[in-house]
Amino acid sequence: MSLDGVYDPGNIFGRIIRGEVPTAKVFEDEETLALMDAFPQARGHLLVVHKTAPARNLMDIEPAALKTLILTVQRMTKAVRSALNPDGIIVTQFNGAPAGQTVYHLHFHVIPRWAGTPLGRHGVNAADPAELSDLARKIAAEVS
Repeated sequence: MSLDGVYDPGNIFGRIIRGEVPTAKVFEDEETLALMDAFPQARGHLLVVHKTAPARNLMDIEPAALKTLILTVQRMTKAVRSALNPDGIIVTQFNGAPAGQTVYHLHFHVIPRWAGTPLGRHGVNAADPAELSDLARKIAAEVS
């Protein structure tokens, strides 16, 4: 898909936000939601989305909504660090299919990294839902 297009509220994140699809929630407020990635690249990989901004990518979102979203990304990155003590943390966001975007609802990835542990492939192996729920609780306990 190209960088241009119309937002589709039927995407998986829209469905999760509306409660149509279960997820392992880490954090939620009026505007943002953090959830465990069902197909993680590393243990503790989570996603952060804006709940009300109909943005397909970074270029579509209004500045005020982006500010709220990125502040939640920062909070989740700090919580992941406190909960899991990784050696490093990747924060990334994709725009368009050639860049790796597969869901056209703006979202950020927060991926903990440990030295010597390879990063898994994006969207390939489904995680155990019970493990995701446990990780969500552990990370959520560190959100400040």
